[in-house]
Amino acid sequence: MSVAAAYPQSARSLAWMIRPVAALLLCALVLAVLWLYAPTFFKLNNLVNILVQASTLAVLAVGMSTVMIGGGIDLSLPFNAALSAVLGAMYMRATGDAVVGPLIMVVAAMGIGACNGIAVGYLGMIPFVVTLAMMTVTNGAAVWLTGSISIADVPDVFVDPFFARYAGLPLSVIIAAATAGLGIVLMSGTVYGRWLYAVGINPRAATVARIPGPKVIAVSYVLAGLMAGIAAIMLTGRLASASSNLASPSMVLDVVSACVIGGISIYGGSGKVWGAVLGALFITLLNNALNAAEISLYVNQMIRGAIIVGFVALDRFGARGG
Repeated sequence: MSVAAAYPQSARSLAWMIRPVAALLLCALVLAVLWLYAPTFFKLNNLVNILVQASTLAVLAVGMSTVMIGGGIDLSLPFNAALSAVLGAMYMRATGDAVVGPLIMVVAAMGIGACNGIAVGYLGMIPFVVTLAMMTVTNGAAVWLTGSISIADVPDVFVDPFFARYAGLPLSVIIAAATAGLGIVLMSGTVYGRWLYAVGINPRAATVARIPGPKVIAVSYVLAGLMAGIAAIMLTGRLASASSNLASPSMVLDVVSACVIGGISIYGGSGKVWGAVLGALFITLLNNALNAAEISLYVNQMIRGAIIVGFVALDRFGARGG
């Protein structure tokens, strides 16, 4: 039985497009309001700063999208990045080695992702519970290792490239664009990508189609860990330090929100990686716009929460469409 035969197209497979289109319309509305009431917002340096702020969120959203497409979720992703950043920064501070340090970040983050993947894919544990527990473990480990103090004094040769411009763009933005491109190719142009969508749509049918479901799910968490490692490098380079404070519960919400707003279904099997990147840009733009309007933190949270609930409702509509 072919994958195409096992997973026919339905209304649900097209409904994901509603949310990216809605996000684009909301972006246009926000930009129009800012153009009228805060024209200084459109200064080139400010726009570049927004792209830099969105870059880390976009990389994490790429990782989260692979997990969500497979029907899972990874609440530990930002905390994975924070702990990996701490480990790499501690090594670089002790040795001055700016080559092995980033490798430590990537390997540590992928190892944490592998632990999540084995628990969910092979042991059949609930993704929410597993990654919530891993979030607690990684956050606790980062606080314990640092004593809640930032790890600074990382080598200049590691930090300096993040403060330079390449063709007018900071390195963080270039890394985010390259990562998004790789994610798009992986999910849209490879056998693994098709398998992951199939598992997210119907795991039992995927098994009938001889797709190795447990392995596919486990790899999705390892890929998410890879994105966390890349995000750790970006955060450490931009801040010239690492600490347990690099991650927070609100960051988890932002990553999940970016995916949902961008059309990644919380039910699995639907959405595109580029939509998650668009969602990250929207979340960053909205935060900056609300700050520029001098709206209080609590009202800011209310507005963002209402928007997220609306997009989740659209996701539910799409799921029912199938």
